[in-house]
Amino acid sequence: MVICQIPAIQLQTSRFPTNSALTRHRNQTPKRLDCTKVNNPEPACRNRKFIIGMGYVGQFFAQSLRKEEDWSVFGTCTSLTKKKELEEKGYDVCLFDANEPKLSPLSLLKSYTHLLVSLPPVVGVGDPILRHEELLRGVLMDASIRWIGYLSSTSVYGAWGGAWVDEDCETRPTSDVAKSRLAAEEGWLSLGHGLGISTQVLRLGGIYGPGRSAVDTIIKRKPWSKGQKLRTSRQYTSRIHVEDICQALRASIQIPGSGRTYNIVDDDPAPREEVFAFAEELIQKKWPGMGKHGTSCQVSEYSTEKFNSSGEKRVSNARMKRDLGVKLLYPSYRSGLQSIIDQMEKPFQ
Repeated sequence: MVICQIPAIQLQTSRFPTNSALTRHRNQTPKRLDCTKVNNPEPACRNRKFIIGMGYVGQFFAQSLRKEEDWSVFGTCTSLTKKKELEEKGYDVCLFDANEPKLSPLSLLKSYTHLLVSLPPVVGVGDPILRHEELLRGVLMDASIRWIGYLSSTSVYGAWGGAWVDEDCETRPTSDVAKSRLAAEEGWLSLGHGLGISTQVLRLGGIYGPGRSAVDTIIKRKPWSKGQKLRTSRQYTSRIHVEDICQALRASIQIPGSGRTYNIVDDDPAPREEVFAFAEELIQKKWPGMGKHGTSCQVSEYSTEKFNSSGEKRVSNARMKRDLGVKLLYPSYRSGLQSIIDQMEKPFQ
């Protein structure tokens, strides 16, 4: 395995960035954080988690924390429909509208001990929360927050010609989305470092799990987008099961470290074509003759294109295992997909 290195001075810059990323947000038009329901965390709970962005990962993590008596969880979502759905599931949430200037949810942070940011940046705008940096800084200075986690993406590494990359490698984002991710990482690390709060960045591979996997795509006969089809030509794609993301988050809370970055990926950066072929095998084995999706046809159409290895990379999870002590529940897509299909009952009826 070849792990690239960068000079020590660069490592210090990436772990403890300047405030430049935050400064860029100050003169932009503020957005609304609209909270229509505000509940104080249960006083009996020692740990109180505030999750900005109750999406797929946020819900799974909140569900795992709710099973423990010493955790209370509060989150945000982006629409009234989603808010109603989450409340019906028993989650305590408020509305977060990035397009309007009401900032009430930020004031709620004073009552919480842990903050998880699972909200993607907006291209051309930046991180919606960091745009309110001055207000956020003032709230956090008087708050009980002792840990901040930011969910990012391995896309910030860019192209490495198929080489292995780790957290010490130079970041080479090429897309606007990846560049925005990297700026958001720098902003949160800078904010946390300036306030003396343990702040960590988790760079996630492709997220999959129950209801969101190759198995689900085939069973639902959901058409692939152009981007998904084009990704079938990639030789390496890093991915991670949502349960292992939750496991890594728990470990990062228990082992805090200022300005640390972790790759959260499994051991098997396999091509998408291989993953879908295995998913079809599992489906045919459990339900013979059912659910043929035509994946092979879709893949072959795009896999004939010339492969460009310069855009490839294999992401190392060595630091996650070494520093956080994470032992993956699903080290490969094979064990992950097998677990998902084992939980399914008669999906074609």
